Amino acid sequence: MNWDQVEGKWKEFQGRAQTQWGKLTNDDLDVIKGRRTELEGLLQKRYGYAKEKIKTDVDSWLSRLE
Repeated sequence: MNWDQVEGKWKEFQGRAQTQWGKLTNDDLDVIKGRRTELEGLLQKRYGYAKEKIKTDVDSWLSRLE
């Protein structure tokens, strides 16, 4: 699955994202609107992880959506 598919079906993937990253609120997920950079930025803010770790985590999550 590619990120364009996730962005296009964000409402369907919001629950999966919240399950993966429980510190994200429904409001956070509404603000993200499927944009990867927004997701990564909020994950860095909520979890305090380095940018590269977040990119790896998001890639891993994306690969499991298929």
